[in-house]
Amino acid sequence: MFQTSVLASGSKGNAILVRSSEAAVLLDSGVSAKSIFNALDNLRVSRSEIKAIIISHEHSDHTRGVGAISRQLKIPIYANLDTYERCAERIGRLAEPVRFFETGDSFSVADLLIHPFASSHDAADSCNFTFRIKNEGERKLGVATDLGYPSALSVKQLSHCTTLVLESNHDEQMLMNGPYDWALKQRIKSIKGHLSNVQAVGVVSQVLHHGLENLVLAHLSETNNKPDLAWETMSSYLQSIRSEIRLIVADQYQHTPLLNV
Repeated sequence: MFQTSVLASGSKGNAILVRSSEAAVLLDSGVSAKSIFNALDNLRVSRSEIKAIIISHEHSDHTRGVGAISRQLKIPIYANLDTYERCAERIGRLAEPVRFFETGDSFSVADLLIHPFASSHDAADSCNFTFRIKNEGERKLGVATDLGYPSALSVKQLSHCTTLVLESNHDEQMLMNGPYDWALKQRIKSIKGHLSNVQAVGVVSQVLHHGLENLVLAHLSETNNKPDLAWETMSSYLQSIRSEIRLIVADQYQHTPLLNV
């Protein structure tokens, strides 16, 4: 078994479930513990399966619920040092000592092999991730959100994924014509900001291969994007190349189905 579900995704909080036959982990928890537990119950995933929480970066929409979940489930968090130091106060006391990883070095939770790699975002040491099952190299999950631009490293790491969760944060026209002040618009558009719908297409065009089965568009802005816009932008590209990839747009308030990676 190798499954994933985007439990929540958007400007108000993000969390992803990754599940194997031996364990499950949460990648971020920027929503409440109650919301996470409700999603797990809906998916019929036992809380006892959750063995760790991995933190991608310190922003509150990725860490808001981390402390509460760690305490209630008595599970450790995994983070790099710079990230943890910047969100330790928000997280509070923990049930287990923090387990630190180095960005670029793989680590394991049960049979899950997890590889953190640097993402271009305005955080201390922001990471994106790939997941595999030990000794089973064919299936690969890539998660890339909160990145200002697709670096060569990101494209390399996201190659050969069978399931990809990819940021499609904003529509460029909605952003520029929207209510944000100029400084914030420039931050979002910068190489330390977020990927637009068009940039997401650019990433997919570089990593697309016959083995990519599931594509989940994630981290949509409620102010500067619409699910239909994100879906139509990516769908138009996939149709133009006659791709039959399963395309899903993740939601802020509703989890995706459990997807077989």
